[in-house]
Amino acid sequence: MLQNDRILMAQGENPCYLLLNQANRHGLIAGVSGTGKTVTFKVMAEGFSQAGVPVFMADVKGDVTGLCQAGVDSENMQKRIAKFGLDGFTYQGCPTRFWDMNGEGGIPVRVTVSDMGPVLLSRLLGLTKVQEGVLNIVFRIADDKQMLLIDMKDLRSMLNYVAEHAKEYTTTYGNVSSQSVGAILRALIAVEDQGGDVFFGEPALELSDWFACDANGHGYVNILNATRLIQQPQIYSMFLLWMLSDLFEKLPEVGDLDKPRFVFFFDEAHLLFNDMPTELLNKLIQVVKLVRSKGVGVYFITQSPSDIPDEVLAQLSNRVQHGLRAYTPAEQKAVRAAAEAFRENPSFKSEDVILELGTGEALVSFLDEDGKPSIVENAKVLPPQCLMAAASEEAKAAVISGQAALMAKYGTAVDRESAYEKILDEQKQNEAAAELDRQRAELEAQKAEFAKQQAAAQKAAEKEAARQRRAAVKEAERQARAAERERQKQINAMGRVATSILGSAGRTAANQIVRGLFGTRR
Repeated sequence: MLQNDRILMAQGENPCYLLLNQANRHGLIAGVSGTGKTVTFKVMAEGFSQAGVPVFMADVKGDVTGLCQAGVDSENMQKRIAKFGLDGFTYQGCPTRFWDMNGEGGIPVRVTVSDMGPVLLSRLLGLTKVQEGVLNIVFRIADDKQMLLIDMKDLRSMLNYVAEHAKEYTTTYGNVSSQSVGAILRALIAVEDQGGDVFFGEPALELSDWFACDANGHGYVNILNATRLIQQPQIYSMFLLWMLSDLFEKLPEVGDLDKPRFVFFFDEAHLLFNDMPTELLNKLIQVVKLVRSKGVGVYFITQSPSDIPDEVLAQLSNRVQHGLRAYTPAEQKAVRAAAEAFRENPSFKSEDVILELGTGEALVSFLDEDGKPSIVENAKVLPPQCLMAAASEEAKAAVISGQAALMAKYGTAVDRESAYEKILDEQKQNEAAAELDRQRAELEAQKAEFAKQQAAAQKAAEKEAARQRRAAVKEAERQARAAERERQKQINAMGRVATSILGSAGRTAANQIVRGLFGTRR
């Protein structure tokens, strides 16, 4: 409940106010299940909204949607209002927008693979150091070749492309083993099964769309439907980390403001830190430390402060500690640590009170005007002005129908030219070039075969001509021999005639006559 630029959160011996000019020092809402954490951050969120501060929160259990609907009066509520002395208390909802990664219960939320980056994506995929190195190479090659990595098919295509050309890239980028690529591809299957194929894509979410107020100057409460997403902890935690990192990188420095520009509530915060690699944790610690100067407040909601690493916990100055239970030595140690984090109140011992707190009760300590933690108060949290339970279907439908502009912007997925299409086009071009080379080779083979046939025909023709010439020579020689034999026959015949006529006495004369006629010798 907003009162004079401060949010009245609870009432103990003194009222507990969260000062808007100290709200970007971050905070923690902790307590076991059923102690009232959800109501606490509803009260806080609606206070920010009334102050004109946009808010983001993930609805893990489905009951945060009540922020969009005014609370319902009842006898019990009247008693609580009177007990707190809340003059001017009215039931009212907050301007709300519903978002949904699956696009089923609100505006679709998408992030491109490039925006997520290789470091967060490696965390999402659970990759080893070597596999993360390969993924970094893939992203670098994609950048150098101007191939956009937008959705999962882009990343899958790029992985296969780099694996196929690994030898070409080894000297420039480093070794890319087929085993590492295969491991990454297998990890992608698990993410796709969790909805990653829907989550990664375009149009990508512009976080600036969350920095908005309604016509009355009230900040929008952006609620992400996480009832199903919480069953996909990898994507849930990576999305939250991406949001915080993206804001840190894109928002300008603004220093200390009268109120935050934006506030994040991270429910089930332990999911962010489970098995988180050291380098990623260091990045998160850096962001939490420095995002304050960007005018952003971060509030973690979890069951126990021990769920959050000490380096992050040390940055959370505004604290609401609901009840804890201590049945084991480890739990007792956690209770002591939670109690010791508060500035001591001489009226009670925090360690004992934490174990006795009922639903709606909490130990509360916010920063004062000087930025110092206030003395811890044993207080009761105010009731929210919005609906405590989940919103009705009619109320949610009314909110969704009022999101037409954002639905027009994000509602329909866009699949523009990116790595997948470029690689496919390159493959087609390579196939076309290969086909052209094949046709050219075939044509050259045909030309060679034709030339071979021509040479063979020429050779056959020359051989035939030579054979014919030899045959003609032989025929001429045969005819000459035949003519010679014919002349010899004639000579012999004439000789015989002469011999017959002249007798033996005239043979000699006959021979001489013959020799004179034919110039030959018998």
